[in-house]
Formats: sequence, structure tokens, C-alpha cells
Amino acid sequence: MKFFNFDTTYTNLNEIFFEFNAPHTFPHSEYVLFNEALAHELNISLQLKAHPEILTGSTVIDGTSPYSTAYAGHQFGNFTMLGDGRQHILGEHLTPQHKRYDIQLKGSGRTHFSRSGDGKATLGPMLREYIISEAMHHLNIPTTRSLAICSTGEKVLRENVLQGAVLTRIAESNIRVGTFEYAVRTAYEHLKELADYTIDRHFPDLIHTDNKYLKLLDAVIDKQAQLIAQWQSIGFIHGVMNTDNMTVSGETIDYGPCAFMDYYHTHTVFSSIDMQGRYAYINQPAIGLWNLTRFAETLLPLIHTDEQEAIHLAESALEKFKHSYQIYYRTMMGQKIGIESPSEEDMVLIDELLSLMEQHEMDYTNTFLTLQNEDTTSLEPLSSWIKKWKNRIRIEENAIQLMRKVNPVVIPRNNIVEEALDDAIHGDLSTVKALLQVISQPFNSDHADKYKQPSPKDRPYQTYCGT
Repeated sequence: MKFFNFDTTYTNLNEIFFEFNAPHTFPHSEYVLFNEALAHELNISLQLKAHPEILTGSTVIDGTSPYSTAYAGHQFGNFTMLGDGRQHILGEHLTPQHKRYDIQLKGSGRTHFSRSGDGKATLGPMLREYIISEAMHHLNIPTTRSLAICSTGEKVLRENVLQGAVLTRIAESNIRVGTFEYAVRTAYEHLKELADYTIDRHFPDLIHTDNKYLKLLDAVIDKQAQLIAQWQSIGFIHGVMNTDNMTVSGETIDYGPCAFMDYYHTHTVFSSIDMQGRYAYINQPAIGLWNLTRFAETLLPLIHTDEQEAIHLAESALEKFKHSYQIYYRTMMGQKIGIESPSEEDMVLIDELLSLMEQHEMDYTNTFLTLQNEDTTSLEPLSSWIKKWKNRIRIEENAIQLMRKVNPVVIPRNNIVEEALDDAIHGDLSTVKALLQVISQPFNSDHADKYKQPSPKDRPYQTYCGT
């Protein structure tokens, strides 16, 4: 029986980039969630629903060889050699539209790269990634997806004894900035092989261009500028923007201590391990550029044979990030207040709004929603600003319609997510399923009020790197 249309190419690379290894065999595989809509979208057989043991890795599909990838990374600014410590890629699934996706298991057991870890995952963090990644998809933000979560029948020891689970993650690829950081520390021919493969897989239009490696840098810079602008516009805080968590495909990946902002505060940090606020909301664009600078450094040997010329060309490319980011961000934020093509002058109006929102501790999502209403009396701190804004949007034909198109009614509110996870851990999946239904329609105004309310201010929210 054929569940996937596998056409795996990554393992044609030099063996330094991956390690073949079998997932752990778990005692009892059972579905917790299965994303039928995603399976249908990617033409993955629904017969898979009868075989959860495949998506824990306990049964390996005939003719396939699961593998884990090698990479490095700067974690909180410090370089280290890494790799898939608890992930196995089953293969690359090719859709009828010839789109290629890695089918990866997360929490499927130890690998060559596990170091001291047990290679396992627990139900709560896997559900969290499923919820947030699906929310991001429905908010039209590039992201990895979640096909399924299976329980494993094992108990996993963390601070407590927890239920084991495996997530099936779908990604355009798992090539990271950290993959290039690993490659450049091996040999020139391996770096070139990885760069050529990346261009062929993600940027085929560059294959026959002049200095395709410089253009690869340009392309990744642009994708990340757009992605991070989308994060900022929606109030998403990734929480752990290490270079191994930045994809060259431009997808959001590795949903560890991430969360959505409730009350607008530029220095918001949710992650328990980010003691210095390195990855705070306000810092995300600058960290994106820092990561891209590390990426550019890996490409220098390919960009030009003269090191100084290579540095000059890379620096010129990196200078484009700030400009590209500002344009993407200005456009997105302008549209949130009904301005289709905002000018630099409009950014002054946007910045004034954000400053007032921070000063008065206003909810980020709900402020933009309330602006869409005729009655804005609940936004009293913005009364003077609203007069200026209404005067500005008089020349916009479809301001309110545009706002309704880009401003979500619901996001995965932190308290709601935690309630859903807690219920699921105690055996009740109904809250998770209800939340997934709500976040699949984030621009629909008909959802129950509880999904629209910000988390209580008197309960500081903290996230943990459990995924």
C-alpha cells in the first residue's frame, strides 16, 4: 500500500549531511490528531489513518530509509555543532503539482546526533507545535505544517513522568542557516554541493544566472525580511531565533517557546530561557539580520574567489535586508489600518498608534479590530489619533474591507492554549479540537467571545522549550 509518493533527493548528497538510522520502536502507537485537510491538500493517502505505527516510526515503510540531518548553529549567539537529535525524515513526498515536502517525525527516538538526550517527545509540546503551526498557516504566514500526532504508549521522564508522543511535521525542506554553518566547516566541495542542491530545490530560477550564490543570498534575505515582517505585524514572538531555527525556504520552523502577544509591549519575552531578552519582539528583525550575516559568511567562498570582493558583495546584499524589511512591514501595518499602499509619511501615523498602544497597555489584536467598528469609544486613549486616521483613510476606497481581510479576529490566546493543553494531557481532547476549529478561520467574526479576550494581566505568561 502506498501512503506517500516518496522521491527522496537529500540523501544523494555527501553522507556528511545526514545519517541513516531507524526510529525507535514504540510499544503502542495511536493517533491523537490527524490533519485530514492537509493530507488531502498534499495528496497523502488517508489509508494512513489506519496505520499510526508508521507515524511513530515503529514500522518503516518498505523501500524507505529514514535519516536524520546534520547541522550546526549559533544558539543565543554561541556556536555549536548540532543535528537532528530526535527527528527522522521518512522521505520527500512529491505532490501531483511537483511540490516537494519533507515528511519528518519529531520525538521518534535517539539518533547519531542525540548527545545526552533520549530522543523522545511528550504530548503537551507536540500539541503546542501542532496548534501554533496550523494557526500560522491559516494566518497566511509561511510555516511548517503538522500532519499528525501519535501517542507512543511510553512514559517519558522530564520534570515529571509524561505521556510520550510523536509529531509528523511537513516542511518544504529542513535546510537551515545552520546547515550551511556546518557545511562551511567541512570542505569547499561539500559547501558547493549543498548550495547547488538548495538552489535546485528552492530557487530553480537561479540555476543559470550569473553568480547564483550571491543571488541565493539575496533570495534568502528577501524571504526572511518578508517572514519576520509578517511575524511583527501579527504580534508573533518566536522565542528562540537561533541560526539552526532559520530555514532557507523562508518557513517558520521549530515552535518551542513561541507565543502571540496580548498587550502591546515591544520588549515582550515569553521564553523562560531568554533571560537577557535577546529574542524579544522588538529584537526579531535585528536578530534576523544577525542570522543572515552568519549565512552570508558561509557563502563567501562561493560568491567570489577574492575574499575581500566576496565580503564587499555580501555586505551589499545584507544592506538590502533593512530596506526590504521596512517596505514589507510598512505595507502590512498600513493595511492593518486600511491603507493599501502606505507611504513613509503614513509610517509616522502607524508609529504614533503603536506608541499609544504601548503607553496604555492595549491589546494588540483587539485594538485593530475595534478600529474597524463605527463605535470606537472603547479606544478613548486613541481619540486624537483616530481623528487623524479617519481623515487619512477618507481617500482609501475600501479601507474597512481591507482591514477585515488582514486583521485576525482570533489568535491562539496564551491562556486558551494552556487550557487546551492541560485538558488534553488529562485525557480530554475536545478543547484542543475546538481551538483548532477556531484558528482555522481566524478572520471569521462569529467565534465565541472567550477566544477573543486577551489573557489576564495578573497572570504573567512564560513558555518553555519543550518541543
